[in-house]
Amino acid sequence: MNFYYWLGYHLSRLLAQLFFGFRIINRERVIQTGPVILTMNHQSFFDPPLAGNACDRPIFFLAKKSLMNVPVLGWLLPKLNVIPVNLEGGDRSALKALIRILSAGECALVFPEGSRTPDGNLHPALPGLGLLIAKTRAPVVPMRIFGAFDAWPIHGKIHLWRKITIVVGEPIYFSDADLGSGGKDLYTRSSQRVMDAIAALQLP
Repeated sequence: MNFYYWLGYHLSRLLAQLFFGFRIINRERVIQTGPVILTMNHQSFFDPPLAGNACDRPIFFLAKKSLMNVPVLGWLLPKLNVIPVNLEGGDRSALKALIRILSAGECALVFPEGSRTPDGNLHPALPGLGLLIAKTRAPVVPMRIFGAFDAWPIHGKIHLWRKITIVVGEPIYFSDADLGSGGKDLYTRSSQRVMDAIAALQLP
């Protein structure tokens, strides 16, 4: 971890525990070595740094390219392993960057729904995750975050003292038979398989 990532990693955990009672359940299920895709439902801007606390090593994740034009953020985000992506359409460069990262044995965070939930509910998965799985054959760790939407809803203000919890599921391994010859329909099914695993996770 570089210094900025290390600081963000520990500071985000400390503040989340202090103000939101943050905890991770079944953290031992996270694959800590080799290429792995962490997947999680997307409730708020809190999600990437909190998901990163499930891993003992740095993770890489996508963020909208326009954030790179914001003073300070444009300088800081690359140091936090952010990959800028154009949300106006399919950004092949972002996908290629994720493929390179996973091929190098690193860990990447992907939100199957593509963007933050507008209502706190789970939404169907997009095919991008399935394409990434097919191109890398990396194992997938499903995770589900609870409480982050209440703590910081889209277009809303931050509400302190709302409990935030991440529940980690069992890793999913995709075989050649699962992935077949590819195609958008298969990528969508693969993505939805992961989304279904996320939906099955519940608070104890």
